[in-house]
Amino acid sequence: MRAAIYEKTGAARDVISIVEMETPQAGLGQVRVQLHSSGVNPSDVKSRSGVRAMSFPRVIPHSDGAGVIDQVGENVDRERLGQRVWTWNAAWSRPNGTAAEYVVLPASQAVRLPDCVDMPAGACLGIPAMTALHAIQVCGGVTGQRVLVPGGAGAVGHYAIQMARLLGARQVLTTVSGIKKAVLAQQAGADVVINYRTEDVVKRVMEETEGCGVDRIVEVDFAANIETSLKVLKPDSLIVTYGSTAAEIKAPFYPIMLKNVGIKFFIVYNLDNASRQSAISELNKMLSEGLLKHNIDSTFVLDETVAAHEWVEQGKGAGNVVIKTR
Repeated sequence: MRAAIYEKTGAARDVISIVEMETPQAGLGQVRVQLHSSGVNPSDVKSRSGVRAMSFPRVIPHSDGAGVIDQVGENVDRERLGQRVWTWNAAWSRPNGTAAEYVVLPASQAVRLPDCVDMPAGACLGIPAMTALHAIQVCGGVTGQRVLVPGGAGAVGHYAIQMARLLGARQVLTTVSGIKKAVLAQQAGADVVINYRTEDVVKRVMEETEGCGVDRIVEVDFAANIETSLKVLKPDSLIVTYGSTAAEIKAPFYPIMLKNVGIKFFIVYNLDNASRQSAISELNKMLSEGLLKHNIDSTFVLDETVAAHEWVEQGKGAGNVVIKTR
């Protein structure tokens, strides 16, 4: 099979190569997926760049993908052969991800993809959609809440807006950095879209919430936004954060304490089994009912894996980046 690999970390064009390698075989409890699409996420780019030390001598990147099960190992129901699936955690604590023509992984990490969802969209589910959904579901959910989603045109934010509305939020507000992104956020269903480059975010949020503030923030950048967040959160509110541009974060203790603000950190790779299964079940229900819009910004082919990584790394677009693997 053909695959994108790297054997050391560094700049994409210096370390990624496309190679021919032996096609993997499904073992005990595993399935082999003939991949059609591979999702490129910021965490994939960070791992390749060297943010984390390599755990394996050779890595096929990307955790998200979609394709068809073409081989099952022992103890796996043969009825799964030919099933369309999407993957999660394919490259988490494993050397072989989805930037290839095939991937072998535990059967539970290949989830049935509803027939109404195409393969490129299927490659956007494991990290972006699951992150958004967990951020909306965790700590009791958002029913009746006012929810702020910074970065509403991004891969996670675009899903989070939709999911907050579907799961009962009273009002969904979001911030964006330009007109094109504002349109994407509006199409996702945001009630209020604020351009943080040209508007006073705190003033707009407080106006739009009748001076109350928001109950929950689904936070893409904890470090950059903490001061603004504390000004727009109501008492006994919650920040659910899955990202930060700074490894070390300086946060004001007393303003957080005086408002009784809760802070929930999480990474989608490490969800406990109950949370994972709850999110998978709810996500596939939404997908089967055709309730979600998918924001695919750019599509590449396997030979363009370097360009795909650079596109994500340089923040050239707004939304998901997908590689066609065949």
